[in-house]
Amino acid sequence: MNYLTVRQTAEKWGVSARLVQKYCAGGRIPGAQKFGAAWGIPADAVKPRDPRTIQAPPPAPPREPSPPQAEESNLMPLLNTAFEPGQCRRTIEEMPPGPRRDIALAEYWYFSGQPEQAVQAAELYLTSPDIELRLSACLLCAYANLSLGQINRTRMALAQLKKFLVSETNSPRLRVAQKFAAAAGAVLLHLPLPGGLSHTPTSLALLPPGLRCFAMYVYAHYAYLQGEYEKSLGVVEATLALPSRTYPIPAIYLHMAAVMDCMSLRRPDQARAHLLAAWQLARPDDLIEAFGEHHGLLGGMLEAELKKNWPEDFKRIIAITYRFSAGWLGVHNPFTGHDVAGNLTTTEFAAAMLAARGWTNAEIGQHMNLSPNTVKRHLSSVMQKLQIRHRQELKKYMLQ
Repeated sequence: MNYLTVRQTAEKWGVSARLVQKYCAGGRIPGAQKFGAAWGIPADAVKPRDPRTIQAPPPAPPREPSPPQAEESNLMPLLNTAFEPGQCRRTIEEMPPGPRRDIALAEYWYFSGQPEQAVQAAELYLTSPDIELRLSACLLCAYANLSLGQINRTRMALAQLKKFLVSETNSPRLRVAQKFAAAAGAVLLHLPLPGGLSHTPTSLALLPPGLRCFAMYVYAHYAYLQGEYEKSLGVVEATLALPSRTYPIPAIYLHMAAVMDCMSLRRPDQARAHLLAAWQLARPDDLIEAFGEHHGLLGGMLEAELKKNWPEDFKRIIAITYRFSAGWLGVHNPFTGHDVAGNLTTTEFAAAMLAARGWTNAEIGQHMNLSPNTVKRHLSSVMQKLQIRHRQELKKYMLQ
């Protein structure tokens, strides 16, 4: 087993060395051992939860009330479910048998990087008379088919989400649900918002708490695409501070947006803290899809943190990245007319993203645990593949 020192663990978790010592002495880190006067912490150990954040069930009425119908919403029910990390599958199994549990299972397959199973489970509800089930199925099939290289099916699902915006409904709640699904279908693909949608989220009170959190991720991601990094980061941090319960999947995506913002603002230490917070939520249930989806926007942070400490998980995430990116480019580039590079390795792309933002070879190397000469070699390969001669030309081939 590989062990880290107290100092290394403190840096990884974004806490003080004294707090790590306290965790060790209190037996709160499984596998921690004392070697002489020093503690050794397993490299894959997860930061213990702060007991102050573990709250007893609140008395009625709850602190965060929501419309009665929202609690049983069929729109992305797993996304909208609070559960402790490590309890995802059990949470699904405890749902009553039926369409809602079927969609929740499809969500699990998708968010754990298993798009084949996600499509098989979700496509059964593409023609459901229940609008929320149909919206969920469209959203899941759009992104799962992307990773499977089924670009036409992705386009069909996205087109269906747009059609919902012009369908008639007398329910304000369903209207907001339709807007939420259509926005979520476009923003992660960096496509323009469909007509009739505002860039400012409205009527979020009609969404249940978990979906509300994910809607704020969509809003933060949109602000990021406009170059409003401070605004996006503020949205993320405010949203993460609000819920009284843990909604792991929305929280993972919110932390991803924060990493994107912090790297754009050149705050790698803050980005690292958000990445590790997301990893702490994701790893117990293998919810690794978000890391693969966002790889190109994370500024080499996966290489800097996960590659050295969780190499096998990192390999699986990179496999997701390649599949997702190929589909993403197949939809994004033809639609927008942009020419985001699709022939680079993930390491090359991460180094090129940082170079396009003005990082020096030495800074990139220190961040990604590479030598400056290795960075130079990667960037030379990038420019050769893109047939460009100057670093200043990289930007037009990179993500926002």
